[in-house]
Amino acid sequence: MSNELEIRTLARGEESDWRRLWTAYLDFYETSVPEHVYKGTFERLIDPANTSQNAAIALKNGVPVGLVHYIVHPHNWKLEDVVYLQDLYTDVSSRGAGVGRALIEYVYAFGDQNGTPGVYWLTQDFNAEARMLYDRIATLTPFIRYNR
Repeated sequence: MSNELEIRTLARGEESDWRRLWTAYLDFYETSVPEHVYKGTFERLIDPANTSQNAAIALKNGVPVGLVHYIVHPHNWKLEDVVYLQDLYTDVSSRGAGVGRALIEYVYAFGDQNGTPGVYWLTQDFNAEARMLYDRIATLTPFIRYNR
């Protein structure tokens, strides 16, 4: 069996796979969302008229094993928009196989092609495994996040 990895835009018929992956992501961060948020978010992510919210899915040998959500938005310090990589998840069975890196590189390529090369994201300080990857492909900043 090959280890073919494909990254592509999320499609309408993939809601159950997307939901499984996003639920696992939310579980990792010990949170959840109500059903109407699942439905509304999926619809926004696959709506071709909504160009600010995007999603891609990773398939290994045709099986969905990862996802990324990314949002394009204006930035006051730049004339071009920036890309916020909001959610990134690789199924436990595929970790260490380059899926996370491929998903981030997919978003990087999107940003480059879209004229929005600035890409940023947040993670929890305890997410040590993912941070080893992030430290190799991005620059850690000293910013601290506050929420209302």
